[in-house]
Amino acid sequence: MSPEQELGRMLKERHLTIAVAESLTGGLVGDMITDVPGSSDYFLGGATTYSNLSKSELLHVTEGTLRSSGAVSEECAREMASGVRTLFHADIGLAVTGIAGPSGATANKPVGLVAFAYDDGKVQRTGKVVFSGDRMQIKREAASYLLRMAVSLLPRE
Repeated sequence: MSPEQELGRMLKERHLTIAVAESLTGGLVGDMITDVPGSSDYFLGGATTYSNLSKSELLHVTEGTLRSSGAVSEECAREMASGVRTLFHADIGLAVTGIAGPSGATANKPVGLVAFAYDDGKVQRTGKVVFSGDRMQIKREAASYLLRMAVSLLPRE
């Protein structure tokens, strides 16, 4: 079973809803979720917040976070997940932000660096991974990783 199918099954069983905030994946996570028949039962929507302005205006990522930690950080991902959960009135908010390349890297943030977040109002988790490959491979890996993260963190019945 794919991560998006497993996530959908678990959300349906638990009567939970989910929303996603995406930056580098550009809507790929939402696309994967909606590939599953019946996803309208639990998927409330997504926000593709590619710019810092959209992160702050739509998801209420603070200017302080963007200034001190940057858009590609666990701190930013945490605020994105919380913001999208609030925006869509979802039980769970997921977020992904990173550098898909080939440009945009810095000495401390290489191409392939991706930050993730999960927020269900009680549990908040973040993480970061450096993926390798071309731009599309990094985006696909990041989207799949976020879905697997959500499956692993969903409240157990």
